[in-house]
Amino acid sequence: MIEVQVLEDLDELSWTAAREFLRQAQRAAGEKGLFTVVLSGGSTPRSLYFLLSTDPSFRTEVPREKIHFFWRDERPVPPGYPDSNYGMAWETMLSKVPVPSENIHRVRAENPDARQAAEEYEKTLRRFFHLDVGEFPRFDMVLLGLGNDGHIASLFPGSEALEEQRHLVVANWVETLQAHRITMTLPVFNQAAQIVFLVTGQGKAKILRRVLEEKQGKELLPSRLIRPTRGRVLWLVDRSAGSLLKRGKGRRSLSVLTQIS
Repeated sequence: MIEVQVLEDLDELSWTAAREFLRQAQRAAGEKGLFTVVLSGGSTPRSLYFLLSTDPSFRTEVPREKIHFFWRDERPVPPGYPDSNYGMAWETMLSKVPVPSENIHRVRAENPDARQAAEEYEKTLRRFFHLDVGEFPRFDMVLLGLGNDGHIASLFPGSEALEEQRHLVVANWVETLQAHRITMTLPVFNQAAQIVFLVTGQGKAKILRRVLEEKQGKELLPSRLIRPTRGRVLWLVDRSAGSLLKRGKGRRSLSVLTQIS
C-alpha cells in the first residue's frame, strides 16, 4: 500500500516533507537513539534541505546530533563539483547546521575506479549497521525522486543493476550517459521503514500517471519496483506533476491509499 498526497506547489510540498522528516527523526531518535536517512539528489530536494537548515522551528527541533546521513546514489565526481549529490546537500543543509562529521557518510565518488568506490560504500553500510553476509540495512527514511523515464536513484530502465539481489551498492553502467553511477540497490530501498518520493513539475505528469495508475508494461519502470517488505511509501507530488492523476484533478490537496498493480 502506498499513500499519495497531491499538494499545491513546491513550497507546500517542501513544508509537508520537512514536517514528515521532523516527525520521523524525533520518533526514531526517541525510540532507538538515532535516525538514519538516505538523501536524494536532484533539484526538488534543495528546497526541503534549505528549509530544514534555515527555518527556526526545524533548526531547533530536528535532533541532528542523532541523525546519520547517507546518499542513495552519486555521480563519479569530487564532492565540490556542481553535479555532486553530496555537494548539493552540503551547500543547502549540512554546512548551515551543526552536524557531527562522523554522522555524515558520503560516497567517495572522486575515486576514479567506480566499482571500488561502490565496494567501499557497501563496506561503510555493513560496518555501520553491523550486517552479516546476506543481510540488508533498514533505513528509517529514504528520499527518492522520479526520472522522466521512471528511474530512481541511478537505477535506470534496462540497466543491469535492477537485477542485483546480493550487493547493497553497485557501480551501474548507464548506457545513455556513457558513465558509471554509484547507487544503492533495490533490496536496500525495499528494506526501508519509509520511502518518500518528491515529485514536481508538469514534465513529470505523464510518467507519474504511468507509475501510479497504469499497469506495468514490457519495459520495467524502476520506480514500480519500490515495494517495501515492511515499510510505507509516501508520494508527495505538486499539482503540476499530479495533474494527470484521476485522483488529483481539481483537488488542492488530498491523501489516498492505493495499490500499484
